[in-house]
Amino acid sequence: MASQIAKNGPAPDRVLADIAEYTLDYEIASDLAFTTARYCLIDTLGCGLEALEYPACTKLLGPIVPGTTVPNGARVPGTRYQLDPVQAAFNIGAMIRWLDFNDTWLAAEWGHPSDNLGGILAVADWLSRSPGSGNAPLLMRDVLVAMIKAHEIQGCIALENSFNQVGLDHVVLVKVASTAVVCRLLKLSREQTINALSNAWIDGQSLRTYRHAPNTGSRKSWAAGDATSRAVRLALLARAGEMGYPTALTAKTWGFYDVLFRGREFKFQRPFGSYVMENVLFKISYPAEFHAQTAVEAAMTLQTRLAALGKSAADIHRITLRTHQACLRIIDKNGPLHNPADRDHCVQYMIAVPLIFGRLTAADYENFFALAPENAARIDGLRAKIDCVEDPTYTADYLDPEKRSIANSLAVELSDGTLLEETVEYPIGHRRRREEGLPLLIEKFKTNLRRRFPPSQQERILAVSLDPARLDPMPVSEYVDLYLPD
Repeated sequence: MASQIAKNGPAPDRVLADIAEYTLDYEIASDLAFTTARYCLIDTLGCGLEALEYPACTKLLGPIVPGTTVPNGARVPGTRYQLDPVQAAFNIGAMIRWLDFNDTWLAAEWGHPSDNLGGILAVADWLSRSPGSGNAPLLMRDVLVAMIKAHEIQGCIALENSFNQVGLDHVVLVKVASTAVVCRLLKLSREQTINALSNAWIDGQSLRTYRHAPNTGSRKSWAAGDATSRAVRLALLARAGEMGYPTALTAKTWGFYDVLFRGREFKFQRPFGSYVMENVLFKISYPAEFHAQTAVEAAMTLQTRLAALGKSAADIHRITLRTHQACLRIIDKNGPLHNPADRDHCVQYMIAVPLIFGRLTAADYENFFALAPENAARIDGLRAKIDCVEDPTYTADYLDPEKRSIANSLAVELSDGTLLEETVEYPIGHRRRREEGLPLLIEKFKTNLRRRFPPSQQERILAVSLDPARLDPMPVSEYVDLYLPD
C-alpha cells in the first residue's frame, strides 16, 4: 500500500531527486578528495577516542538497555560495545562531536560534516558483520566514498542556505546527508532513497536553543549523534517499504519551505561533486568553536610577545577583537558561563585562557578548572576587558568562495600604553595552510591513540590508517576491530 501511494503521488521535489541521484550514481574521481577523506577519518575517530576520557560523554554511551549486546552488531571504536546500527550511530556520533574538535564547514550555514561518520561507520560495520546477506563485506573505500558524498551534500546546501537565521540547528543537514549515504550503503533504490530523504526533511528539526545563552548546554555535544542515528532509522524504514512524501519541501502550507524556511526555496552555488571534502577545515591546534580558532592562535602569539616584554595578562588594560559577523552571532558572549558547553562557545573565554595560561585544552572548559576561585577571577576579569567589533572586510572574505577565511585580529593595550596587535586570517586547518597542518593532524591522532591503546596497537592502527594501499581495500569490520580495547 505504501509503495502504491508513493507511485501515485506527485513527482518528487527536485532537491530530493538531485541528492538521490548524486548519492547513488555520481563517481568520485578526485584524488584530493580521497586523500583528504583519509585524514578526515583518522582525525574524526581520534576526536571520539579523546571524548572517552570525559564521563559526561561516556554516561550516554552503550546500549539503551544496559548489558545488551547485539550479535553481529556494529562496534563502537575504543569501547567493547556492540550495538544495533541505530544506537551505534548515536554512540559514535556523540563521541565524535563531544569536544568540538572535529572538522568544520563555514558558509551561510555552519556545521561539521564529519559528524556523518557516526551513521556511515555504524551501518558499514554492521553490514560487514552480517552473515547470509549474499554480499561481500563493505570496504573502507566504501566508507571514504560515503564520507565524501555526505560532506558534499551537507556542505553544498550550507553554502547558500542559512538555517540558523530561522532558528534551526545545522544538524538537520547531518540528518539529511547521513540518510542519503546510508541508503547507498544499504543498496536502496532511487525511490527508496527519496522516500527516506523526504522523511528526514519532514521530521521535527532541532532548534538552536542549546547553543545560545541563556540555554547553552551539553545537548550540542550529542545533537549530531542524535541526527545521524535518526538517519539510519529512516533509511531502514525505507528499506522495509515505508512510503515517502515527494513534495516534503515544496508543498504549500505544510512543506518544509513554508513551515520552517519562511517560504524560501533552497539556493545552490554549485552542483554536487567533491568540493566540500577538498576544502574542509580541520581543527588541529585547539578544541575551540571554529570561528575562534584564529583568535586563539593570535592570543597564543601575543602571550609569547607579552612574556618577551616581561609582561603578563595582568598588565592588559583593554583588548579589541576585530572579527567577522558569524563570530559575533555565535560566540560573542558576556556574563556568567554556566558549564563547559557555555565556555567553549564564548570567544572572550577562548581568548582569555591562552593569554593568561599560554594554552587552551579541552580540560580548560571543565568546572574543576574554570570555577577554581583564582582561575575564575583572572579569566572573568580579562573577559570583561574584551570588546568585539565586526570588520566588514573579514565578513566579506569569510563568505567569498575563493577565500573562505576566518580572520580575527587582536589588539592588546597595556596599562603603560604599549599596543600589541596580531592578525591571523586562515587557521592551520584551512586548505591554504594544509601542508603546514597535516603533520600536526597526524600528531593529534597519535596523541589520541595513546589515550586508549598500548604501543603495539597504536602502531597497527597507524600502519593501516596512513597507507591507502592497505586501508582502502580492508573490510570495514577488520578496520573497526583495530580499535577494540584489550
